[in-house]
Amino acid sequence: MKMVVCGCCAASWRRCVVMSLRLLFLLPAGLPVRSQGESQSDNKQMDNITIRQGETLFLSCSQGDFVTHTAWLNRSSILYTGEDKWSVDPRVSLVTLNQDEFTIKIEDVDLADEGQYICAVQTSSRPRTTSVHIIVQVPPKIVNLSKDLVVNEGSNVTLMCLANGKPEPAIGWRMLSPSDDSLSSDSEVLEILFISRYRAGVYECTASNDIAVDTQTVELTVNYPPSVSDGRDVGVTLGQRGVLQCEADAVPEADFEWYRDDRRIFSDFDGIEIEDAGAFSKLTFFNVSEADYGNYTCIAINKLGSANTSIILYVQDGNSGTSTVFTPTCLLLVVLLQLLLKF
Repeated sequence: MKMVVCGCCAASWRRCVVMSLRLLFLLPAGLPVRSQGESQSDNKQMDNITIRQGETLFLSCSQGDFVTHTAWLNRSSILYTGEDKWSVDPRVSLVTLNQDEFTIKIEDVDLADEGQYICAVQTSSRPRTTSVHIIVQVPPKIVNLSKDLVVNEGSNVTLMCLANGKPEPAIGWRMLSPSDDSLSSDSEVLEILFISRYRAGVYECTASNDIAVDTQTVELTVNYPPSVSDGRDVGVTLGQRGVLQCEADAVPEADFEWYRDDRRIFSDFDGIEIEDAGAFSKLTFFNVSEADYGNYTCIAINKLGSANTSIILYVQDGNSGTSTVFTPTCLLLVVLLQLLLKF
């Protein structure tokens, strides 16, 4: 079969189709192009067909008696003429061709397949066409999303979410974890002014249309300086084990330093161990002596600032359960009193 190319860029769509049919069926050149006066039996418009992207489309038209030629066209491109395939698209195939039915199949339908399709039938008397418009629906897909963010407390934050789909998807934002329904947006952009530490968490963008829903998340980290819980004084009997604890809330996590008066204390110094674990720091005395009693300072530090608290290690009488708090001056007096009693 010899294939004829139709140059119809400047012609109207209907005139182009008729020209293609003339070339295909070798119709007389004088065949009129009908418009408002067309017979419904000659040219039939079917209802639109809506199909989802990725599904399989079946296009069928009835043949009738005394059919000499048949063809399926996509706009101005010929897909099939009878049993002869003109399309090079492997997704297109012939399903049924007999005196009653002419059906082709298009697999894995894509947005480019949308448009007008025509079944052309040549009978012994005249040609007739059946046309149908294919509408391809596309599920939403988020194509541009803000990356995970790390910001300092007090900053202004803008989260962006863009999506494709057909029908055009509706886009919205919400705070997912921890859940906060008050922090949401029904648009592509979510703006948070003067963000606080309590707005840190996971934010979810949702794109939805009549076909499906697509969701993606953004993690928002808010840095802030340390705040330290009030220290809890600890009473310990001489010779026993004593533990001072310090807790700090900070992002990024704080580093801890311990001081006795103006002197910094290090781990493994004078039988003392310092252990840091996340938001906690622990100062341990394995064998409390009189020299250990007094005031200690815990300092929590990160790149945004520092905070501190004081903790007193005091003597606790193991027999009566009473306790005595030793300030540095009081501690000196106690030591002098014990020395005098020895004499």
